[in-house]
Amino acid sequence: MSKSTRATTALEQAGVTFTVHAYAYDPDADKIGIQAAEALGVQPDRVLKTLMTLVDGKPVCVIVPSDREVSMKKLAAAFQAKSAQMMKPADAERATGYKVGGISPFGQMKPARTAIEEQALAHPLVFVNGGQRGLQVRLNPREAADMLKAVVAPLVA
Repeated sequence: MSKSTRATTALEQAGVTFTVHAYAYDPDADKIGIQAAEALGVQPDRVLKTLMTLVDGKPVCVIVPSDREVSMKKLAAAFQAKSAQMMKPADAERATGYKVGGISPFGQMKPARTAIEEQALAHPLVFVNGGQRGLQVRLNPREAADMLKAVVAPLVA
């Protein structure tokens, strides 16, 4: 497994401090983020999952704790939009250039507007997908939000 991905390159270029953590990815896991948390030995709310959505038909990357679900109503409200829905997996892969299970908010092929759950910023360090299945980066969530110019809002149900 490569520890250098488009995501890690983007973080390095932005001057964000991070560490890389590989784990045994389980393609059959029901919840990839929860499986990552267990494999890394950390609380699920410290492993953030990256989801690709459509808000009023436009791509939006959403970052929330792996043990929570996105409220589409709250997501739409965060962007003063009317509706939000999950993006189809094949569309998410095309938009980001990453495979499902390895989608990172960093270094996407077509950078999308981004939203991060406000509760995630309560932790000094969190894990976010590093751009490859079985690879996480640990970083300060505020630095990540700044780099991504993310909307910070309540997003979970």
